[in-house]
Amino acid sequence: MKRFPLLFWLFFLNLLMLAGASAQTNTQTVTGMVIDKASERPLSNVSVQLMGSAIGGRTDSTGRFVLHNVPLGRQQISFTCIGYKTIVIPEILITAGKQVVLDIPLEQQISSLAEVTVTSRRTRKGMASNEFAGSSARSFSMDEVTRYAGGRNDPSRLVSNFAGVATTNDSRNDIVVRGNAPTAVLWRMEGIPIPNPNHFSTLGTTGGPVSALNTNALKTSDFYTGAFSAEYGNATGAVFDLSLRNGNKDKLEKTIQLNMFSGLEAMIEGPMSKKKNGSSFLVGYRYSFAQIGQSLGFNIGTEAVPKYQDLIFNLNFAPSKLGKFNLFGMGGISSIDMIGKDLDSTDMFANMDEDTYFKSRLGVIGLKHTIDIGSKSYLRSIISYAYTNNEGEMYKYNENMTDRKHVSQQSTTTGDFRISSFLNSKINARFTLRGGIMAEMQSLNTVRDSREEYPDWRRLRDYDGSALLVQPFVQGRYRFSEKLSLNAGVHGIYYDLNETSNIEPRASISYAIDPTKTITFSYGIHSQQQPLPVYLFQQLKPDGTYDQSNRDLDLTKAQHYVLGYDWNFAKDWRLKAEAYHQYIYDAPVESTPSGFSILNAGADFSFPDKAGLVSKGTGTNTGVELTLEKFFSRGFYLLTTASIFSAKYKGSDGVERNSTFNNKLVGNILAGKEWKMGRGGKNAFTIDFKLATAGGRYYTPVDLPASIAAGVEKLDEQHYNSLRFDNYFRADVRFGFRLNNSNKKISQTIYLDLQNVTARDNVFIQRYNRALGKVGIVNQIGFFPDILYRIQF
Repeated sequence: MKRFPLLFWLFFLNLLMLAGASAQTNTQTVTGMVIDKASERPLSNVSVQLMGSAIGGRTDSTGRFVLHNVPLGRQQISFTCIGYKTIVIPEILITAGKQVVLDIPLEQQISSLAEVTVTSRRTRKGMASNEFAGSSARSFSMDEVTRYAGGRNDPSRLVSNFAGVATTNDSRNDIVVRGNAPTAVLWRMEGIPIPNPNHFSTLGTTGGPVSALNTNALKTSDFYTGAFSAEYGNATGAVFDLSLRNGNKDKLEKTIQLNMFSGLEAMIEGPMSKKKNGSSFLVGYRYSFAQIGQSLGFNIGTEAVPKYQDLIFNLNFAPSKLGKFNLFGMGGISSIDMIGKDLDSTDMFANMDEDTYFKSRLGVIGLKHTIDIGSKSYLRSIISYAYTNNEGEMYKYNENMTDRKHVSQQSTTTGDFRISSFLNSKINARFTLRGGIMAEMQSLNTVRDSREEYPDWRRLRDYDGSALLVQPFVQGRYRFSEKLSLNAGVHGIYYDLNETSNIEPRASISYAIDPTKTITFSYGIHSQQQPLPVYLFQQLKPDGTYDQSNRDLDLTKAQHYVLGYDWNFAKDWRLKAEAYHQYIYDAPVESTPSGFSILNAGADFSFPDKAGLVSKGTGTNTGVELTLEKFFSRGFYLLTTASIFSAKYKGSDGVERNSTFNNKLVGNILAGKEWKMGRGGKNAFTIDFKLATAGGRYYTPVDLPASIAAGVEKLDEQHYNSLRFDNYFRADVRFGFRLNNSNKKISQTIYLDLQNVTARDNVFIQRYNRALGKVGIVNQIGFFPDILYRIQF
């Protein structure tokens, strides 16, 4: 670790030398497309103007525009079209090494042309891209992912800065939303569900230590924290709806990046045809920095080296009479060997007498097709295949550390084929209708054996088969006026593993008191499958047969109520407040009276080994959230969020307890300043900081005598969630440079992110260490310097 500051200064000196080269032209090209937001049809003759200059143009018949000689730095561009609401996109970052590509949707005015008064207004930054979104929806851009301190180049850690979201685990990026378990999150990419997009992921989880998502391939995406619209299903807590950007259709561009967490990356993009007919490609590959560092002799802080690599691509084919096609995908592999004798004997998280081997694989490929039907409708269909595989083995040594015993093994392979299709129709300027269906054939082969606490091998999980999940939906948006609109729909879900189903009505109403103030109210019923390890766990009974009754569990369900108020009280400033209540029911609990509930599971690599569960548990999440935000302008931004909430649950004993995820209070303060540097202000120096705090998590204490007797950790199940960890606090500071060499068309970014600068010992978990024979606290990562270097040309 001591060599990293030297590496930083070498990069810094290199940047200064490149920045010192004289540049003849400090400009770049901005291009893109303007479409109707509801019908997604290209809009021609839209006026595109660089604010404060004479640079401008109009869109052609395909909706495309090109602005040449746009000065480097932060710029504003307006889009104006008769009959549509005019918007201004602020603070667009223009760099020398990469053209800017913008996709702009415009919303049609309801008023007749004779009544239209065109007034320029800034787009409401942070609003979801999906026009059917109601309350509790927020968009984020790649610029935001890479801007905030402590983000580790990870989209999951970006959304932890939003109100209602808690990521108080520095070792994993699980997302806890409004007190829900992280398993309540749905991940989607390009409109289709995807498996857990993290390295070292295991069956049923939604987070991991390292993200497999390449942020350089993302465009503005949506994140929903509750009461989401009818097209989203199989989730009770949140939806992460990711979109991939297309490669540059006009010019070949390259990106090389090095980051401590995401690794060494190479990305290339450009047109697929010399004719520049609108087709493009984008391909990115990353390789673990830890592997590179170890091979170069760096001390990476552990003998258990995490090894991982991933690939992402998006091929955008030219439109034709058959419609428009996109082929996209991502994949990743990871492995880690934790050899006991090589680990720190004082580490409560390490067992000196234990060797563990783990590896995982992930792959997603999809084909998206969009074709126009008539003048105001389009049909969008997506087919995809997702593959995951993870394998793990554990060995334990005898007391003399002379021989080891194979005590557990597991292997899981999934192969999910999905098809989604919906028809979107813009009936008129007031009414848009969308309806469709998604079908998933979920194939699974999983085996888990253990003799860790048994005299012989026991098969705890054994399944080889497939199950069908079907989700139809219909939803519509009706604008009564420019102030009042209603989104309403119905979502259905059917799971044929155990023939469970549900019908889920959703609705959201929005009223604009004036152009700066909006009130929303949303309601919805949401259902979700149980994590597959819960469905498929089996327990050996005295008669030699297995209890497989978990396979009969119902879907977990939740009712969401959200009341929101959004006020843009000044230029670039926003105040947002939301109050919510969630009632969760049909959650798995034990059939005999106890305080166990599956609502407390999912923030680890495994799930509780419990058979004979029944769907009779309940839970409530109630809270208030506040966001005060100054969007990036004039070189400064501020984001302050506070969430006060209560997350409770009831097990089969009927006693209300604190949920594991009941932090009660979560707060964030993020701010950053950018100073222009160099000739014409083409370069920049940035400082960003973040303060994050949260109440401690509740936990169930370890039963030490039982753990010693069994040789593995046993919890005191008479006192579920009776104790609480200390509060979480972390401060991060980041220093960065952005340098442009226009003559060579190169832009470079470097930052040094000092994470947990106060070196606070935040608690990760309490656990039993068999080798030490005691219970202890495992702390999270201490002070850690993260480095990113990116060059684009």
